[in-house]
Amino acid sequence: MPKLDLRKDLKPLYTASAKKGVLVEVPRMKFLMIDGSGHPNGNPLVQQSMEALFGVAYTLKFSSKLGPQKLDWTMLPPEAIWWLEGSECYEKADKSAWRWTLMIAQPDAVTSAMVRQAKKTLKEKKNPARVDDVRLESFREGRSAQILHIGPYGAVLPAIEKLHAFAAENGYKAAGRHHEIYFSDPRRTKPDKLKTIIRLPVSKLV
Repeated sequence: MPKLDLRKDLKPLYTASAKKGVLVEVPRMKFLMIDGSGHPNGNPLVQQSMEALFGVAYTLKFSSKLGPQKLDWTMLPPEAIWWLEGSECYEKADKSAWRWTLMIAQPDAVTSAMVRQAKKTLKEKKNPARVDDVRLESFREGRSAQILHIGPYGAVLPAIEKLHAFAAENGYKAAGRHHEIYFSDPRRTKPDKLKTIIRLPVSKLV
């Protein structure tokens, strides 16, 4: 049974430099998603959401490997979209007003029926608090700029500003919601070593 190496197949989307931004073309992809709101630090909703999201993701992966689909893949890192209602510029606002969607990319072969079965299996074993809120959804960002941030999650503003400057220098402006991809486990990694890709969908300046 071949194992899909999503990290390798999607390498341009999951690599970036901390020195300079890069332009990428992000195709339509499938994600397990779960929504929430509020400041991320110490927010029990974030922890419950991550537990449900990872629970479904791993249950889906293992059940697909052993089931009739005979489908296996490398797990991609967790990601998040951040925004404010009525505004795309959230990073300097009151964090209690933040809205967010946590997500993990999935192979194209994953279906809603497979996700429903994985959720049913997970509920029978552990039943995380928000398992029913996890969904499978397609999402396309198109042309985007991204950069790597190394350091605490709360210190991303300089990287964001650098990314906006890079986009403007190349004739682009922000055209979508702030996107972060998390490569480090904060439980095992020192804050100054955390690695996060910051992505910004862009469109041409008129």
